[in-house]
Amino acid sequence: MGADGRTRVRGEAMGDFFERIVDLEATEEEAGPLAERMVGRLVAEGVLIRERSREGVYSAGADEGYLPGPGWGRAVHGGAEAGWAPGPVAVVLGRRDHIAGQGEYAAEAVTCPRCGTRTVVIDYPEVPEPDDEVWRPFEEAVAVWRRTGGGSVPCPACGVSVPVAEWDFGEDFALGALAFEFWNWPPLDDGFRAEFGRWLGHRTAHHTGKF
Repeated sequence: MGADGRTRVRGEAMGDFFERIVDLEATEEEAGPLAERMVGRLVAEGVLIRERSREGVYSAGADEGYLPGPGWGRAVHGGAEAGWAPGPVAVVLGRRDHIAGQGEYAAEAVTCPRCGTRTVVIDYPEVPEPDDEVWRPFEEAVAVWRRTGGGSVPCPACGVSVPVAEWDFGEDFALGALAFEFWNWPPLDDGFRAEFGRWLGHRTAHHTGKF
């Protein structure tokens, strides 16, 4: 096991971890071609190979992923570590709400992009569960967004109806039509994640979690 508690070999008893990079701006129509270009870039960089596997992939929107390539160490903090066997990288297509961690289903807080007001959904540590009255309009709008790409929520502060995909959900909740999930990799390097975003050409969200 690594210093951060992650398992080094897939399938060990300690569980399976992921890091996720979500494209916050790609449309559903753009996601497929963009994913293919990104995989091609990662293969060219040696981070991945074209061979795919289902082993160790537990993504909600994909049942297989691309295997690590000979240069996978350039993507992680400190480089490749002896004894660590990274799992596949799953490409998740389609409009989805992506949540970090384990067992959560709501954002901790939401910020209106029009007036900047931050509304608390989960009042840690006093109340560790979402306030259903606060979260319900967002949950309903997300469901509409997943089906149609639409959906909006009026801001509780300024009253402006804002498309749900434009709200700031903080670090642990993101809406996106394209995501990449790295299963059982060492922690991704900050520089690699920044480069990844530049290759996408869009804003991204970064999540970690455990299956």
